[in-house]
Amino acid sequence: MTRLGDCSRSNALFLAPEEPQPGTGGGGLRSASLLAYLRTKYDVTVASFALPPHSKHFAARAWRNGWRLVRGVPPLIDRFAGFEEQLAPVLNRRRYPVAVIEHFWCAPYAAAIRPYCDLLVLDLHNVESELAATHARAASGLESRLHRRFADAYKKLEREWIPKFDLVLATSEEDRGRIGHKNVVVYPNALPLLELPSVAEENCIVFSGNLEYHPNIEAVRWFASAIWPRLREQNAGLTWNLVGRNPEAIASIVKDVPAIRLIGPVEDAVAAIASARVAVVPLLSGSGTRFKILEAWAAKRAVVSTTIGAEGLGARDGEHLAIADDPASFADAVQGLLDDRGRARTLGAAGRALYLDRYTWPAAWKKLQLSGI
Repeated sequence: MTRLGDCSRSNALFLAPEEPQPGTGGGGLRSASLLAYLRTKYDVTVASFALPPHSKHFAARAWRNGWRLVRGVPPLIDRFAGFEEQLAPVLNRRRYPVAVIEHFWCAPYAAAIRPYCDLLVLDLHNVESELAATHARAASGLESRLHRRFADAYKKLEREWIPKFDLVLATSEEDRGRIGHKNVVVYPNALPLLELPSVAEENCIVFSGNLEYHPNIEAVRWFASAIWPRLREQNAGLTWNLVGRNPEAIASIVKDVPAIRLIGPVEDAVAAIASARVAVVPLLSGSGTRFKILEAWAAKRAVVSTTIGAEGLGARDGEHLAIADDPASFADAVQGLLDDRGRARTLGAAGRALYLDRYTWPAAWKKLQLSGI
């Protein structure tokens, strides 16, 4: 689909494989931020794809991914390939001073768009090879081998496609160092400037995110089996809230685990997080930076995260959040904040201050202004 705006200013093209708006997950939030900035300067044409439906049943997914494995084609690259004809209405006899492609999954569309633009920009929400490699290290058996294969495929494709862009946007300095390109700008993930929610605190901890995203599934499984039982022993009345889209993806993991509330999608994730005493980010794999931490900071909530969960945000352990990487240390860190509400408030306040300083849309847009976009 396409949406055409006012033609009184210079044109920009924005190709996004998912809806660029808040409420559609971290990817939609990042895209929404970049799109809002572009609209301050350009008449923006937004293009996306009408994808054919496909089954999410286990057998169908196993068949698709098995065939992708044989071909060495990562799933999302395969899913979004071959829709050049859908771009024809926005490319036909038009010229764009700036064209932005969201996500590496759509990088191959550079070939179709390049003849129609002056500056071609790739916005990397993740370094996909790093995301797959960390998942391979966190997983085991066939799943680990599958993701190692896809990590190698992504590395090959990154070497092929990233140099075709004039400018690449990365979420963090860590990801900048993983990108083989001479012109990389760190454009951080960010949230709109949000007022502090006014909600009552409940006796709960919270995990938030798209619950079918495999790093989040992995995090829920690890926390439920290795950390939550330790916390339950010491806090009989404590509940663990799971907030986010696609709750059915983890329902089987948590169905027999006590004192869990599978809340699912909510209209205001920051308000839902603000009702908790501690936000937990037990991620074992990932790339980019985590919106779930930014949302917890916006809510002024204390955060306990793994090292990889907190990567790229410039947060200091013990000042802006607590970092722990094994089950006992993670449980102890959460328990310490449950026991010491003053320390939890201090961490939450420091997190919100960091959010206000670096991770609001106006703060992040300064990086784009310096880039010349």
